[in-house]
Amino acid sequence: MNITHFVENLNRGGLERTVIDLVRAQVELGHRCQIICLFERGTLADELAQLDVPVHACRKRHGFDMAALRLARRCLRAHATDILHTHNAAAHYHAVLASLGLSIRRIVNTRHGMGAMQTASRREWLFRRSLFSTDAIVTVCEAARRQLLAAASIPAAKLFAIPNGIRIERFRTSDVESRSALVEMLGLPARTRLIGTVGRLVPAKDQTGLISAFAALRERFADCALVIIGDGALREKLASQTRELAVDGRVFLLGDRNDVAELLRGLDVFALSSLTEGYSIALLEACATALPIVATDVGGNAEIVRDGVNGRLVPARAPAALAHALHELLGDPERARAMGSRGRAWASKEGSFTTMAARYDALYAVAGARA
Repeated sequence: MNITHFVENLNRGGLERTVIDLVRAQVELGHRCQIICLFERGTLADELAQLDVPVHACRKRHGFDMAALRLARRCLRAHATDILHTHNAAAHYHAVLASLGLSIRRIVNTRHGMGAMQTASRREWLFRRSLFSTDAIVTVCEAARRQLLAAASIPAAKLFAIPNGIRIERFRTSDVESRSALVEMLGLPARTRLIGTVGRLVPAKDQTGLISAFAALRERFADCALVIIGDGALREKLASQTRELAVDGRVFLLGDRNDVAELLRGLDVFALSSLTEGYSIALLEACATALPIVATDVGGNAEIVRDGVNGRLVPARAPAALAHALHELLGDPERARAMGSRGRAWASKEGSFTTMAARYDALYAVAGARA
């Protein structure tokens, strides 16, 4: 099949990483793929050069941009697109408009995150109007599918849940050597226990709550440190918070990194303090590294972290509960290791990109053709 993925851009993020891994899997299955970016190409686009997957940038300007739509339409036609797979709302309605009158067999949209619809917004109004040309709407977890079904006038037969997947083989399990290397890089004593998290530094990820939990944890575990991987608008605020709580020598803001898989192998526990999530790539990567996890019970997190099995679930906006769960895992290393092993076994079966790609392949085949 000739598949076109339509996104806003390929800047670093969970949605963009999922699209790139899905394209890799589809190329391996023998499909011919391209990506159209509504705005700029993005920092991850060059990863696809080795696969000979073209990435086109429409460079849409503010408001209605006919030139961007014409370029998108030319790319769709030149690729002889069979399957048009869009990602999130704005990319979808622009792609539908650009594809009108073309002989495209299926149009599929994936709503990443929790797929929440703000019904009063112009973006969601346009998205709903574009559904007449849409064969299937996919959410990235069952919780998001139920939420979207309740919030929008979408026939249940058009709604599917296909969890995200990752390339499991990229992630080796945590080991003593990696841990020693990370502790040394941070300039910490060899016995320091490391808690880590990965995510954009934005309010939805609530790293402020995680830092507060860590400060409380330090009262009971003096030999621990917190590693925050990712960048964003809240970096300076978080740095200021660490100074106010007197943990700045034990909280490390590593910024945006290309070696996340290596850094994860050096951790003892993974933490995710999000206020909202869809189906977290960061949690999948932690599972693949065989890390025990403490995560907030929001969105699709409970579909990845089974409380008491491969980690602990705590309420959002509850630093005390987060600190208690982290204390529990750090205080029982044997139980924590067993949780990590169970997480790795689950991810190998359910969280791989090959599993995700096969599910999309099946959906492309069965999504009802439009009249």
